[in-house]
Amino acid sequence: MATEELPSEFDVVILGTGLAESVVAAAFSRVGQRVLHLDRRSYYAANWASFTFNSLLTWIQQHHEEPQPEELHDWSSLLEEGEELIYLSNSDPASIRNLQVFCFTSEEDEEEEAPDAPNTTAAVKETSETESADSKYEETNQKPEEEEEEEEEEEEEEEEEEEEEQLRKASQTEGEEPEADQPTPTAAQSQSEPTRKKISYNQLVKEGRRFNIDLVSKLLYSRGSLVDLLIKSNVSRYAEFKNVTRILTYRHGQVEQVPCSRADVFASRQLSVVEKRKLMRYLTSCVEETEEQRAYNGRPYLEFLRDQQLGDNLQHFLLHSIAMVTEDTPTEEGLASTRHFLRCLGRYGNTPFLFPVYGLGEIPQCFCRMCAVFGGIYCLRHSVTCLLVEKETNRCKAVIDSRGQRISCSHVVVEEGSVGADRKRLATPTRFLSRAVLITDGSILPSNSDQQVSMVTVPPIAAGGLTVRMVELCPSTMTCMPGTHLVHLTCQSVGSAFEDLSPVVTRMFRTPQSHDQEKNPSVLWCLYFNMADGSEVKGHDLPANVFVTSGPDGALSHEHAVTQAESIFKKILPEEDFCPPAPNPEDIIYDGENASSTGGEDAGENASPAGGEDAGEEEEARQEA
Repeated sequence: MATEELPSEFDVVILGTGLAESVVAAAFSRVGQRVLHLDRRSYYAANWASFTFNSLLTWIQQHHEEPQPEELHDWSSLLEEGEELIYLSNSDPASIRNLQVFCFTSEEDEEEEAPDAPNTTAAVKETSETESADSKYEETNQKPEEEEEEEEEEEEEEEEEEEEEQLRKASQTEGEEPEADQPTPTAAQSQSEPTRKKISYNQLVKEGRRFNIDLVSKLLYSRGSLVDLLIKSNVSRYAEFKNVTRILTYRHGQVEQVPCSRADVFASRQLSVVEKRKLMRYLTSCVEETEEQRAYNGRPYLEFLRDQQLGDNLQHFLLHSIAMVTEDTPTEEGLASTRHFLRCLGRYGNTPFLFPVYGLGEIPQCFCRMCAVFGGIYCLRHSVTCLLVEKETNRCKAVIDSRGQRISCSHVVVEEGSVGADRKRLATPTRFLSRAVLITDGSILPSNSDQQVSMVTVPPIAAGGLTVRMVELCPSTMTCMPGTHLVHLTCQSVGSAFEDLSPVVTRMFRTPQSHDQEKNPSVLWCLYFNMADGSEVKGHDLPANVFVTSGPDGALSHEHAVTQAESIFKKILPEEDFCPPAPNPEDIIYDGENASSTGGEDAGENASPAGGEDAGEEEEARQEA
């Protein structure tokens, strides 16, 4: 639809392809509403997006450029009698700020050019050195078959030697058991670690398509509203998910695994037998609300835990890693969070969380696909310039797009960044989240498995400090290249993201600023930025049939976005079911040339929400795999 004129009438026009807007679009399209879904950006999912490494560099560069002043066109010629214009904003520079990029890649290969000064955006420099590195990279990837066979034989010999070494070590330490928080490395690991070649910046760029880097860091509770919606609507068939395999915490300068399930508790070597019994007794008692618990309403959750005769170990695990609240959180909120955590255990694994393969940016696109299947029309790099409002009723009758076309509609949904400052009722300062994205050369807690997806809580260092949430992703999530891990850090902003999060990075990882961190994984590349916290939807002076959605909030779950979407849907169509299940392909009954339950014959003619040619190639590759 990029070069054609759009239809002149829709039931709902939606501006922005974030999670809330995408869920709303799918819900309306599924019940037969005519939906036009636009986004001024060149990619889907707005601040929920996932980028390849190279695309992320482009995104960083765009945010460092000074925004061009908006040109306001005079569309008064399109007005009819009794109408007025409300102009929308085509840029949202305030939602992302304080971007800082640091590159700490190895300098072993002098021919590979990498940014050597912090605070500069990473970019590939076109120099003779990088050209020579490129040529060497191509030569090494075009080895004759004889050399490949020789390498395979050498690898087999090395593997045999490693197995012998492992057996020798096992015989020496027979009868000894390694500690739970100090996993014994394999012989292959012990031999490869000292001589492991550090991944260069040039390799990150060359393997950039293997990365899927999220702007927002969240997880899916296995019994949360988003998982329930994915199952109910049948949108889950468009995505794949992996279990978060470990819940970790940072305590006394070490990363420890938190026992969550019954099996974890009894297998843990961090807890004594008495502590295990106390923890199981407490978790069992939390399932149902009691009079004793209600007596602590309004009092700190930490006080309640102390009165349960739980030691410091258990209090730490329960407060920071299971309930994931602060010391000042009221008891009723802490217990509610603990119950929700426990309810989600065991549905898909030993932890309550799931993570989508290829990153969180897949979820909005999955709902966009559902909308397109049922007749929704999609246009990227296309926006709404202004709303046409009937003065008498104060309702939006039509919109004017960026090409000057008048499009009639019954309802409009817009992302908050599209609403001008003159239409916001309260001039309250925007709250921000601090975000950091790290590419590292190893896991924060090494183990014998390379399939670990970890959720880590880093409690505040001092009273009143920041609690940092960390998610570490392995290559099997298809978010980073082999040999690396992708780490996301998030907290509420006090200063810039670098000021808030760099102390945690320096303490837990190896960087040029770290001291005595030789055992920790090295940071190869990192990005800091602040993102607007969308937890509150501010009041706006807009027509009654125009609805505003906010961006990602600071919570770990997706409850806020799903609640927003359902609320908007129910206000417009209170009698309709929200996101009823789409039929499976095998359930569609064809009568002649027409399908009786497809909900739209020409859905294939509409723009696909796969994200352009690159994403289309990725989708084909996934299906082949």
